[in-house]
Amino acid sequence: MIALDVNNPSCLIDARELSFQLYDVLDVETLTRRAWFADHDRTTFDSALEMARKLAEERFRPHHRKSDLEEPRVVDGRVRLIPEIAAAINDFASSGLLAAHHGYAAGGMQLPWVVAQACYAHFHAANVATFAYCFLTIAAANLLDAFGSAEQKQRYMRPMLSGRFLGTMCLSEPQAGSSLADIRTRATPLGGSRYRITGSKMWISGGEHELSENIVHLVLARTDGAPPGVKGISLFLVTRRRLRPDGGPGELNDVVLGGLNHKMGYRGTINTALNFGERGDCIGELVGEPHRGLAYMFHMMNEARIVVGMSAAALGLAGFRVSLDYARQRPQGRLPQAKDPSAPPVMIIKHADVRRLLLEQKAYAEGALALGLYCARLLDEQKTVEETSARERAGALLDVLTPIMKAWSSEWCLRANSNAIQVLGGYGYTRDFPVEQYYRDNRLNPIHEGTNGIQAIDLLGRKASMNDGQAVRTVATTMRVDIEAANALSAVAAHAAQLDRALALLQDTTATVAAARARLGDALPLSNATSYLDLFGHVVIAWMWLRQATAAATRIQNGAPGLRDFYLGKLHTARFFFRHELPRVEHCAKLVAGLDDTCLTMQDTWF
Repeated sequence: MIALDVNNPSCLIDARELSFQLYDVLDVETLTRRAWFADHDRTTFDSALEMARKLAEERFRPHHRKSDLEEPRVVDGRVRLIPEIAAAINDFASSGLLAAHHGYAAGGMQLPWVVAQACYAHFHAANVATFAYCFLTIAAANLLDAFGSAEQKQRYMRPMLSGRFLGTMCLSEPQAGSSLADIRTRATPLGGSRYRITGSKMWISGGEHELSENIVHLVLARTDGAPPGVKGISLFLVTRRRLRPDGGPGELNDVVLGGLNHKMGYRGTINTALNFGERGDCIGELVGEPHRGLAYMFHMMNEARIVVGMSAAALGLAGFRVSLDYARQRPQGRLPQAKDPSAPPVMIIKHADVRRLLLEQKAYAEGALALGLYCARLLDEQKTVEETSARERAGALLDVLTPIMKAWSSEWCLRANSNAIQVLGGYGYTRDFPVEQYYRDNRLNPIHEGTNGIQAIDLLGRKASMNDGQAVRTVATTMRVDIEAANALSAVAAHAAQLDRALALLQDTTATVAAARARLGDALPLSNATSYLDLFGHVVIAWMWLRQATAAATRIQNGAPGLRDFYLGKLHTARFFFRHELPRVEHCAKLVAGLDDTCLTMQDTWF
């Protein structure tokens, strides 16, 4: 067996990668010119990144396997988790990272969201199951920050940002799944903002535990007499324990554990069925206005979708680092041109097909990471740029890129994890190395926060056509700015021309589908939505690779002492993506624009 220290920092995310993405590609230092970030500079950003890397390595990574082997269980009516999970979460909260992007008044650091996401990438890679409790709490607190009352922010959000309370999102129900229009949980008014909540929710991550003083559930429910469908959904804040007048946790709030879901991966994150109001005594508070709950929840869901993509990218990168280390150490076989059977075997990284497996991992995972950080940078633009037009442009880009970030990243970074297993061969299929767990953990990401098929329909059926296609035109206009910049560099000019052609194909395909929907309705034009998402996604990731290649070529041109190989690796991986991956878009476009009816017309009796 090949010895490999899987707790070595090289198994996490390369610090050079995050530095390259933040400073060379995204130029985040320019954010410090804005008043909100004026106290920061590259030194403070790097300090936060190093703190996150060290905390992830020392407190999250060591129990990655243990939390997988020792799943949550119920003992004497209480959920039991391994003690390392609570210790890691407490350390994370103590570091201030739960509130990293919040203002000083809320106990935060006022870090840019893009820098915070780069910090969080270390935790996704180190132990995504433990970190899930943290990122769910961050997203729930962000929702309350946006839509909660001043009292709710003080009583619930502030304890969440300090780690005293943890948060969840409660959407799905056993009979409805992703079809939120069919939820049945009820909310009966008790006066003021207080309601009696009754109903059941399924697939609730972090739904019951003893990791914190309290749990804040954000629950979708219908008020009495509410309109049918999604227009009648409201959002309620329901705590595991009611708060005493002093803000501390008091008596239980009739939120009952219905059962645990035992999962393929992500096992350290408890996943539950919850029953609200079995005794008729569950009290919740209305968040915002009645019947606007789904709109509020989309604030958390869209953030979670980008986080899902970041999680997929980080897990893809973690598998890549392990398989790369293994390929450099594992001697096996000889090169095709070596005819002497007595010659010593070569390290498997010398074999072209192993390099293909590694290149695919690098291309998918680093491309997805680049897109996730780009989306985070757009959120900073939305919140801090002064010009209204710039804020609107950032919002339009985020609308279109969010389903791509979630679905493309979770689909193709899962393939990266499969490749990592393949590089290790038989060892990859065992528990001697963590790559099989990365795959199992990452397999959840194409499912949760709206399956990838739902994301595809959202992209083609809504995002691509809203405002007469304005959002897609905004993406194209923004992309062509980078294409023009790349045209000036001989090292990447050919990639720029190829991306320009692929972008034109995407725009033509989008226009064809829009015309077909006007003529035929939605059934046939939307039946190949997944192929459209693959088409759009590959074009967007090619764009991300063009941006990276442009930055790398510029650095080489200006001199890159000590990092030349890193930048050459970026250029070569961009070449791989443009030659091996981007041509896939032609097949996808043919299916979508040609209105292929194969999937639509297949009959259930023919299966």
